[in-house]
Amino acid sequence: MSATVRTLDDLLAEGVSGRRVLVRADLNVPFEKENPGVIADDGRIRAVLPTLVALRDAGAAVIVCSHLGRPKGAPDPKYSLAPVGTRLGELLGSPVTFAEDTVGESARAAVASLADGQVALLENLRFNAGETSKDDAERGAFADQLAEFADAYVDDAFGAVHRKHASVHDVPARLPHVAGRLVLRELEVLSRLTGEPDRPYVVVLGGSKVSDKLAVIEALLPKVDRLLVGGGMCFTFLRAQGHEVGKSLLEEEMVDTCRELLARGEGKILLPTDVVAATAFAADADHDVVDAAAIPADRLGLDIGPRSVAAFAEAIAAAKTVFWNGPMGVFELAPFAAGTRGVAEAITKVDGFTVVGGGDSAAAVRALGLDESAFGHISTGGGASLEYLEGKTLPGVAALES
Repeated sequence: MSATVRTLDDLLAEGVSGRRVLVRADLNVPFEKENPGVIADDGRIRAVLPTLVALRDAGAAVIVCSHLGRPKGAPDPKYSLAPVGTRLGELLGSPVTFAEDTVGESARAAVASLADGQVALLENLRFNAGETSKDDAERGAFADQLAEFADAYVDDAFGAVHRKHASVHDVPARLPHVAGRLVLRELEVLSRLTGEPDRPYVVVLGGSKVSDKLAVIEALLPKVDRLLVGGGMCFTFLRAQGHEVGKSLLEEEMVDTCRELLARGEGKILLPTDVVAATAFAADADHDVVDAAAIPADRLGLDIGPRSVAAFAEAIAAAKTVFWNGPMGVFELAPFAAGTRGVAEAITKVDGFTVVGGGDSAAAVRALGLDESAFGHISTGGGASLEYLEGKTLPGVAALES
């Protein structure tokens, strides 16, 4: 991050008592599928607490804004931030005023009623089409309305800094702006990975599609000592080696690309040697461990197997720096969680710097009951982390640097 970026500590040093501060947070939490409105993982809410508490305790009137899910630019009850406001109040230990719209009558009333040291949460930003609009004027008009609420702006939504959205890219141009504690920490961590990391440097990638990770693989391959590939994406690599993959997830159009990556990787890329293959994508489906080169035609791979876990763990154990993004299998289903658990546990034992790259990886750490403190850093931004490592300019970071 540029040295010209001002931080939350800079803002606090100037004094915020009596000032209204707009904080862009990433409160895009998952809800329980069987209980809509019940938060399944409040990790992203907890991640922004240090910034909110610091502002509140310094006497600021704090206005929090965030997106949730992907509504189509209009109110949609299933994407309401109301349950998040309730949980945020519980974690802060003080009530949070909830505005039932983004910049309308309810939001204006909520902001007007705020006393020093109080917190309000606006409704889902994506209920307003201006938030995600590709039209600069429409996005700017929404940013104008948000900026009117506050005297200063804090971006603590690392998970959204790769989006050119009004609350991330345009509001900072309209208000004095600083980076929050979370954003600062995320960028410090990622800069270590792109600078001169301690070696051996091992990257573990999972998830479903090679196409989603192609840019980061190409960017990291020259820099890493080992690249371990699991998850659904491994089957396209296995196909590139000439193996049949049964009904496993396969991106046929990426096979040639994977073949080129394997050749370019000069032995750096480690693939599974065995997989857990099932008759169906279901927890109660028949499943067996099979050789990765002999997946039955009527089965699909849903996890890496025990030999693969052992080989991956051995490579991880030798590392001084580890970056992990993407589960090794369908960890949400108990029979196919062992690969992700095994790799995660291996990372916790590393005597070095370890980073969990947000998204499903962070969710897996919590869902599997692993000790979060055993990892060096758990990112809140999967896509943002990957784009940073790819070397892309992140619109939210660029806005803070201006």
